[in-house]
Amino acid sequence: MKKRVRKAVFPAAGLGTRFLPATKAQPKEMLPLVDKPIIQYGVEEAMAAGCDQIIMITGRGKTAIEDHFDVSYELEKMLEERNKTELLTVVRQISDMIHVAYVRQKEAMGLGHAVLMARELVGDEPFAVLLADDIMDAQVPCLKQMIDVFEETQSSVLATQVVEGPAISAYGVLDSKPADGRFGGRLYEVSNLVEKPKPQDAPSNLAIIGRYVLTPGIFETLARTPLGTGGELQLTDGLKLLLAKEKIYGYVVEGKRHDTGDKLGFLKATVEFALKRPDLGEEFRSWLKQLQL
Repeated sequence: MKKRVRKAVFPAAGLGTRFLPATKAQPKEMLPLVDKPIIQYGVEEAMAAGCDQIIMITGRGKTAIEDHFDVSYELEKMLEERNKTELLTVVRQISDMIHVAYVRQKEAMGLGHAVLMARELVGDEPFAVLLADDIMDAQVPCLKQMIDVFEETQSSVLATQVVEGPAISAYGVLDSKPADGRFGGRLYEVSNLVEKPKPQDAPSNLAIIGRYVLTPGIFETLARTPLGTGGELQLTDGLKLLLAKEKIYGYVVEGKRHDTGDKLGFLKATVEFALKRPDLGEEFRSWLKQLQL
């Protein structure tokens, strides 16, 4: 019987130092993209892809995330009393959205360690990992595209995009070959992964971005993966070990990626998402045209 992806893991224990001082007292995942926290975009993507269980890997100072997805009785009562029915609906949709479980990561020891923290809640099932910083704007949700690939291959799938030039050094990069003609030529069979190579040493221009569909075999390999640079457990290193036992595929996702973990990327995403809003777009576009740029 083919296995189905039902659980989505969100590593959210990082300190968000690139956005200080804004993130001194609030999680970077709660920074608003227009009027919605960054992490909510990822949760909605996971839901749209068919996941019905969300696992948040959090740390100290992250209680705002839990509060956001919880019921706010006082706020709901106030909105109800003031007859603000539209806002009340929006607020209730968040808390009614999905079942969320939380795991506390006491030390931020790398992405691989964060994924390993979800082992007991995931169990012996395939699962998705979404990095909230990567906001994917796609007609078919990015994770849904990847789950479609998983359901056919029953193998781990890494989201990739083409990155040209020196920028490739900021990513994990696939050493891979095209798979068969399925999925419009977007599917690649991975033979190795190279973390942040120099441009001249990069095995390809296919960079790993913040979406993964993984088999439960990754937990066993992460458990025996030695710590890497800075004493962190790297997911890429665990995936290399997994390659010795299982196939891994890279999939070039359709859609536009916004790196909201970067200040410039965050600003660009804010502008683009605001322009798409039916209640804001037209007026915002008119205002932008008036700027002396």
